[in-house]
Amino acid sequence: MTELPAHVVTNPRLGTWVTVADGLVEVHVGKVELGQGILTALAQIAADALALPVERLRVVPAHTVHGPDQGSTSGSLSVFQAGPALRHVGAVVRALADPSSPGYVDRVGALDPDTDLTTAPTAGDVPAAAVGRSEPRLDLPDKVLGRPRYLSDLRPEGLLHGRVLRPPSPAARLRSLDPDWKATGVELVRDGSFLGVVGEREVDVDRALEQLARDALWDEEDTLPDETAVAEWLRAGPHETIEVLDEEPPEGALSASYSKPLLVHASIAPSAALARWEGDRLLVQTHSQGIHQLRAAIAGALDLDPTTVVVEHVENAGCYGHNAADDAAFDAVLLARAVPGRPVLLRWTRADELSWAPLSPAMTATVSASIRDGRISGWSYEVWSTGHTSRPGSRATPSLLAGAHLATPVPLPQPTDPPPARGGGTTRNAVPGYDVGPRRVVGHRRVDSPFRTSAMRALGAYFNVFAVESFMDELALAAGADPVELRLAHLSDPRAAHVVAEAARLSGWSEPVPDEVGRGLGYARYKDKGAYCAVVAEVAVTSSVDVRRLTVVADVGVVVNPDGARNQLEGGATQAVSWTTKERVRFDRRRITSTDWEQYPLLTFSEAPQVEVHLVDSSATSVGAGEAAQGPTAAAVANAVHRALGVRVRDLPLDAASVVRAIEQSE
Repeated sequence: MTELPAHVVTNPRLGTWVTVADGLVEVHVGKVELGQGILTALAQIAADALALPVERLRVVPAHTVHGPDQGSTSGSLSVFQAGPALRHVGAVVRALADPSSPGYVDRVGALDPDTDLTTAPTAGDVPAAAVGRSEPRLDLPDKVLGRPRYLSDLRPEGLLHGRVLRPPSPAARLRSLDPDWKATGVELVRDGSFLGVVGEREVDVDRALEQLARDALWDEEDTLPDETAVAEWLRAGPHETIEVLDEEPPEGALSASYSKPLLVHASIAPSAALARWEGDRLLVQTHSQGIHQLRAAIAGALDLDPTTVVVEHVENAGCYGHNAADDAAFDAVLLARAVPGRPVLLRWTRADELSWAPLSPAMTATVSASIRDGRISGWSYEVWSTGHTSRPGSRATPSLLAGAHLATPVPLPQPTDPPPARGGGTTRNAVPGYDVGPRRVVGHRRVDSPFRTSAMRALGAYFNVFAVESFMDELALAAGADPVELRLAHLSDPRAAHVVAEAARLSGWSEPVPDEVGRGLGYARYKDKGAYCAVVAEVAVTSSVDVRRLTVVADVGVVVNPDGARNQLEGGATQAVSWTTKERVRFDRRRITSTDWEQYPLLTFSEAPQVEVHLVDSSATSVGAGEAAQGPTAAAVANAVHRALGVRVRDLPLDAASVVRAIEQSE
């Protein structure tokens, strides 16, 4: 008997997945649209499973009451997890409703919603008609035409606007505020060090927020490390040690250390949420990646019965992991509690988004290896970081920012790492994907971080692939070997070798380039079990690092929507260029100081490279593309800089300061 999809086992009721309204089959999923096009891809899978054209379906946004609980939308797992579930649900519907005769949709609507999907009969597979086709994105027409679609566009009757004044630094506590404080057109909401304002007009709440910032007095203290010595701080501990492999390799003759700074999500629009209390019932609209976990966190923080909390997903600016969406939702809940019956639309400020949203951890690693007669004969890798997740639901505590500021605080937990079965965090992709002889791989997670770090696109894989692949080029140089040939000589997985060879071929690897230009390659299989991806970067190094062209080759198994997969790979590679060449959170001993776009620069449109994405034809299981290109791109850019400049830059970002420092250290 075929094993049931896990998400069907945990959501066994047919009506959780499929309903009918307005002559359309409504497909309910627990995965959310973050700009990655996932609802279009899942609509294609559902259409084939139900033997219907995509036009006869409506994919319903995730909802804690009217849809399945599929956990968080993360880890490039949506198609991998939701696809099998939708195929099973579709097979049940076809077996019960018979799509071969007229009135099929009506019969679907008449099915018993309590049908047990784990015991119901199923029909055989149907030929794929939508899967494998570049179906137009379902969400784009509204966005292109400017129709109200985003959370910030919501304008329900009786709407109030809200803002929250964050403390000036992570350790700050409110010392005093005039108990009779007032501002025009707003109501003050205060609970311990949590301060917010609610009003009819946005202009009033914005002005009141500025006034509140001037009038509130805070006690502060220095709790952050020296920004110039973060790698040393990470290595100093205390740590949780994560033993991944210890095959007792010989001591490596070659060794190098690499580092990455803290990063922030920096979405194009700040986080937002809408909340309304209706008696004992709480309604929340949010762009959270995990609405069921958020519901549990809100209920836990406020001692509510979770069944009285309803959470619905509404799109907002896309995210790249655990950003401030959950925190904004809790802010909105706290403000709305002060005005029962009225919906409150809460929006963060840009400065808060850049300084208070969860950060991607700083990391540092040391790698050593020996190479004899062109073969790597042993490998040792140690990596240090803070935890890569503090999502609601990842620990026993709610993990919502405002909870830590309440009069009766709900402290924020120390960030931890996902379990190894989900790819880990600090050690994600820390094991090289090559035949390198005996290996030792160890992670060290610092457990007393003052920074609130959490999941950001690819987690530790971005840095670990950068370090591993940079060192592969250093080994190639020591062996006098071409970097591509060295990799191919150590790859026994034919799918891995294919993407590396194709990336080299399509990029013109052996063709000459001007003196100031270099080509570099990076490769990885995401989480060691996901998409295979190789990237070749063409980079000019003059007064800055100018990434001109990226050639991306990926094997993601069966491609559901080729255009969507290419978009994900192109977007991931472009974002990685921004991380790799520009981005760094700045801070002093007390607070984060990079609170605007001048202090936290991003890659501009004119700086974006040409990106060519090539997808490998494959019949393997579909896996995600959204996190496959980041690490290989970073390594490709770093390796290209070395080939252009003759100097190895091991500390990210590869900006002018890092390049100059590397040159000075090499002299």
